[in-house]
Amino acid sequence: MSGYRAEVGLRVDGQEHALAVDTRSTVLDLLRETLGNTSPKKGCDHGQCGACTVLIDGKRVLSCLTLAVTVGGKDIVTAQGLAADGLHPVQQAFLDNDALQCGYCTPGQICSAVGALDEFADGRPSYAGDVAAEPELTRAEIAERMSGNLCRCGAYTAIISAVEQAARA
Repeated sequence: MSGYRAEVGLRVDGQEHALAVDTRSTVLDLLRETLGNTSPKKGCDHGQCGACTVLIDGKRVLSCLTLAVTVGGKDIVTAQGLAADGLHPVQQAFLDNDALQCGYCTPGQICSAVGALDEFADGRPSYAGDVAAEPELTRAEIAERMSGNLCRCGAYTAIISAVEQAARA
C-alpha cells in the first residue's frame, strides 16, 4: 500500500478481516465506520471516559487511543462479540442489577468488567489496597479496577453489584 493506507488482518468478534486501513485511523473508527460495529461508543475520543473499551487479545484497551495499524493479527472482542453465544455472565449481571440507565457507557463498562475480572483472577494488583497483599474482590477493589470507565448517569453502585455477581458466576 502507499500513502496513508496499510493492509491489516485482524479478527473482530470471531470474524477474520483483511482491510486496507488509513494509518491514522483508530481501532474505534475502524470498528464503527469500516466494519459497522457500533458496540464500542465514541465518548470523549481522548481516552478519558472508557466508552470505547474493547478487549484486544483479552486485555481491555481504549480503542479511541489505539491505531488500527497496530492491531494486525490481534483478536478484538466487543461487547457485541461477548454475546455471540448468548449473554456473557457480565452482561447478564448488568441486566440483573439494572446496572445501566441511558446505556451509552454500558458496552465499554462490560468489556472493562470482563477485563478487570480476568486481571483479578490472574492476581494482578490494583491501587485499592496493599499491592503486595493478595487482592480481595471488595466493592472498593471493583470500583478501583473500573475507575477508567465513567457513567454520567451515576449507575456506579449497580455496576459494582453487577461485577460482584459476575465474579461469583
